[in-house]
Order: sequence, then structure tokens, then C-alpha cells
Amino acid sequence: MAGIFSEHQKFSRWLDVEVLAVEARVRLGEVEVEDLTAIKEGAGFDLERIAAIEATRHHDVVAFVENVRENVGEAGRHIHYGMTSSDVVDTATAVALRDAADLLIEGVGRLTQVIRTRALEHRGTVMAGRTHGVHAEPTTFGVKLAGWVFELARDRDRFRRARDAVAVGKLSGAVGTYTQLSPEVEAYVCDRLGLAIEDAATQVVARDRHAELLGAIAVTGASLERFAQEIRHLQRTEVREAQEPFGKGQKGSSAMPHKRNPIVCERICGLARLLRGYAQTGFENVALWHERDISHSSVERITFPDSCILLDYMLDRMRWVIEGLVVNPDRMRQNLDASHGLVHSQSVLTALLNSGTLQREDAYALVQRNAMAAWDEGRPLIELLKSDPEVTSHLNPDEIEACFDPARYVESTGVIFERLEAL
Repeated sequence: MAGIFSEHQKFSRWLDVEVLAVEARVRLGEVEVEDLTAIKEGAGFDLERIAAIEATRHHDVVAFVENVRENVGEAGRHIHYGMTSSDVVDTATAVALRDAADLLIEGVGRLTQVIRTRALEHRGTVMAGRTHGVHAEPTTFGVKLAGWVFELARDRDRFRRARDAVAVGKLSGAVGTYTQLSPEVEAYVCDRLGLAIEDAATQVVARDRHAELLGAIAVTGASLERFAQEIRHLQRTEVREAQEPFGKGQKGSSAMPHKRNPIVCERICGLARLLRGYAQTGFENVALWHERDISHSSVERITFPDSCILLDYMLDRMRWVIEGLVVNPDRMRQNLDASHGLVHSQSVLTALLNSGTLQREDAYALVQRNAMAAWDEGRPLIELLKSDPEVTSHLNPDEIEACFDPARYVESTGVIFERLEAL
């Protein structure tokens, strides 16, 4: 990923655009074949020389073109003919972002597969579901991970759309009117580079395309943050249901030898904030003055490479976390039991309603009264229900017991894993 955004690769892409434009003009009969041959044989660039020229010209494309012409000689007059800087830069940038998006799509796919495998592994690992941070009903760790898999699948679909949206070039000149170059030149260059053509360019490719890609990157980063934050919560001392890998010789604290901190997950959460900031600048870059200004350029030199490289790194680190994730099913069961069976309150409510003898408000009040007593007195909810004559007048002991069977929360999750296996 870093290679895509290296200075050498950037100028190589610029050179590809320049040479292809000359090729197109040869096909149109505007340039002699001999000149094209001379350009292909001599065209090259030197990073130090470009930097030296730019120090005087204060224009990177001008410096690049001058350096290439120095190496080509007389035929160099055809380099950059009829083109504006954005013809080269935006078209080359489209190639870079398309290739970067392809790598990110692959990275999302690899992470998706790793989480999918672990979701299937833990499809029956029962744990407490939590809403507002409080025990709700039992779920399974596999169901939790399955939700992550489907979210990543949506992230990948977003990337595919954004990848296609940004893979667009233009060689239509200073304000997009093809005054100096035929549309056939643009069509040839973009076809050879595997790009679509901006239908009605100004001096630049419209920046809503780039904002869409940065948005897809930020949303994927937010997904990774959600996963990482969940692991951080599950690793808390009071919970200890799952934890990120902790290597041999690793130290969690300079002062406290016992510490095993979720530092990689915390790192992912922090970097996700950067990605959202970069996406915001992408939105700001959409509204340029008239046919364009240059306010977007300085921003994109940072946001494009940083966003792609950061997300590539985050995907790799999250895959490492999931592959080595330590899962503690025993602790999950202990925590599930720690709330005195309160996680089964809705099952009791439903059973009372199914008895056909109570209105919902009355059944709810009956269960809630016993649930609050279980909290306050630290007693099992099932015992309180069995000793409550108002409850037993509607449910027999076997019916109450059935409400507390954790297996009932796994029975209907098969449809989720069927969808997962079909993904």
C-alpha cells in the first residue's frame, strides 16, 4: 500500500499518462511514430532533479515535465501537449486510488473470512447479551461475531462502489472543453489505464467521487472501532470474557506487572477517529470555486495516502486480534449466571401471556416485582417465581423451569448461521 503512494510510483503514473497521450496522437496522425519511439526510449525522471527544478518553479507538474523533456530531447515538445496539470494528476490519482481500493477490498475480505471462521466456531457459546451495558437476554458469541461479518460485507460492497466511482480520468483541458486535445485522446488514455471518463469535467475530476471513497474508508474504520471497542469491554477485569492476544515477553505497564491491556484494540479505536477527520476534509473538497481552485490539492496529498495506509494497517491488526483472540466460555457462563437469572425475565413474561389468563401490563408487573427482588436480595429469580403464588397460579414448576433453559436462546439462531455460511 505504501508503495502505491511513493513519490517514484506517483511520477511513474504521471509518465504513463503523458506517454499514452502521445500514443493517442500518433494514432490520430498528429505525431510521427519516430517521435513516439524517441519519447519511449528516453522518457524518464529523476526525483532529485524534479525537486531541484520545483524549488525554482514552485510547480510540481512543471518540474516533472521539464525533467522528462530534458531526457527526451527534441521529441519532448509533444510531452504535455494540450494538457493541463489536472489532466495528468487527476487521471494518475484515479489509478492510484483504484489500486489502493483493490487492496483494501482484499483486506476487508481477509478479515471477513477470519471473523466468519470464529463465528462458526462459537455459534453455540452462550453469553449474556447486553444493552445499555446491562444484561439483557442470552445470546452467543458466534451471533455477536456474525453481525461483524455482515457489517464487513457491507463495507466491502461500499468499497466496490466507491472504487468504481473514483476510477475516472479526464484529459479534457483547462476547463473541460477539449479545446486543445480531441476527446479521442482522453478515450484512448483512459481505456489503456482501465479508467472510466468523467462525463463533464471542469478542470478536475469532480470531488464527490473522492469524498465517496474517503467516506467508505471512514465507515469501515468505524466498523473496526466497533469491533475493537467490544473486545475492550469484554477484556475488562470485571468481565474477562475475551481478550486480545498477549505475546510472550510483552509488558502491559511500566509500573504494574500484572497488566494485560487491549492496546491494539485501543490503537484501532484511536485511528478510526483520524479516518473520520480525513473523510470530513473530503466533503469540504467537493465545493471548489468555479471550474476549480487548488484548495483541495494540499489536503489530498495527505488524506489519500494516509487514509488508505491507515485502514490497510487497521485491517491487518484487527485480523491479528481476531485470529489470536482468547475466548473464555466459562467466564461467559459465570457472568450470565451472576444476574440471578434475570436474563430470562422476558421468557417468563411470554409464558405468562401464553397462559391466556393475564393482560400484558399485569404479567409485566408480576415479573418485574420478582426481578427487582432478585436484584435487591441477591436471590435467584427462579426461586422467587416458584414461591410466588400469583405466578404459580398461572405457571406450573416445569413451565417456569423451561423459561430458564439457556438452550432455548440457541435454537432459533440457525437461520443466522445459514446466512453466514451462504455469504
